[in-house]
Amino acid sequence: MTTNIVQPFVEKTTDLFFSVFSVSGAVWIGITLCAYLFSLWVVRKTNNNPFANPVLVTAIITGAAILLSQREMSAYQQDTAIIHWLLGPATVALALPMYAQWEKIRSLGWRLVAAVATGGIIAPVTAWLAVYAFDTPFAIQMTMLAKSITTPLAMEATEQVHGVPALAAVFVITTGIVGAVLAPAVYRLLAVTLPQAQGVALGSVCHAIGTAKALHMGEKTGALATLGLCLNGIMTAIVLPLLFA
Repeated sequence: MTTNIVQPFVEKTTDLFFSVFSVSGAVWIGITLCAYLFSLWVVRKTNNNPFANPVLVTAIITGAAILLSQREMSAYQQDTAIIHWLLGPATVALALPMYAQWEKIRSLGWRLVAAVATGGIIAPVTAWLAVYAFDTPFAIQMTMLAKSITTPLAMEATEQVHGVPALAAVFVITTGIVGAVLAPAVYRLLAVTLPQAQGVALGSVCHAIGTAKALHMGEKTGALATLGLCLNGIMTAIVLPLLFA
């Protein structure tokens, strides 16, 4: 029993070690980090233009580098496995702004939970209806239901409901980027000015990428987005397997 638990951990640690210290791993990690630093420079130069979203710019640059070098995507994923692994600690670190605003969050009570639940239901259901209308395969329909939660939870939940985990990651990232880019314009159009409302919407629908955008908008907005991210992720990861597994 102990061997079954320890062996996957040892294998994962070994893969991470070789990804960092191999020549190709160091090169592709360096390319990815340089692309991200350049994207931050672009954001500053464009005065935080929504279309200069760091994740979007980094993805375009890195994707172009992979395409031009004719590198296999699976090889790139293996070379940069440490970056994917760091997604877990980064998600946990989002608890810091939530803790700083805890008194405000607690005062919202059940209204906050209801708002997160509403966003967590409407967003995936409307997306599911869109793919269902075009008679897409059942696996893709199930995958779409996990599009609004953070990648690790989405991939695990999708596997439980017979979806496609790899495709779930694509849906999640696309949802986050589109939400982070369009959210400021939508807020202006609908006259949504409350930081609480902005944060809950970004966190519960656009997961980690939306939360990163919310943190740029203000500490209170970021704290509510963090809570929306966590609550919706937990609820969706529990409810989906219970309904469809």
